[in-house]
Amino acid sequence: MTASQTPAIIPIYSTRGDVEIFLVYPHLYNRTGDWVGFVQPNREVYSVLGYYVGELSNDKRILRKRSMDEVKERIKPPPAPSGRLRAPATLPLPPMMAELPHSIIDVLEDMPERLHPLGSGELQEDLD
Repeated sequence: MTASQTPAIIPIYSTRGDVEIFLVYPHLYNRTGDWVGFVQPNREVYSVLGYYVGELSNDKRILRKRSMDEVKERIKPPPAPSGRLRAPATLPLPPMMAELPHSIIDVLEDMPERLHPLGSGELQEDLD
């Protein structure tokens, strides 16, 4: 693969400024390179199982309302990517982030369990 064919790896930050997730559109990967979710064209973020997680903000955070009036329907995930992601050796500094109002939470700080690899997490379906 040449440099022009290499997909862009976009770091996704927590409010503390730590890189927790990587986006290679539409797939999201954790720091160990496991697929943990995906992003829709409207910037909505879903888990690998198709459950709504939050929204990708302009400052590269995954945010959601603390209390949601309605539950979003589970959607069908895209095909799983082949292999793991190799995280870049160097990362850009985090952008300046606005303070969040009380009604909005940072998913990567307050609900990181919503983005888990296939085969783990509390929302997995039973094998029985």
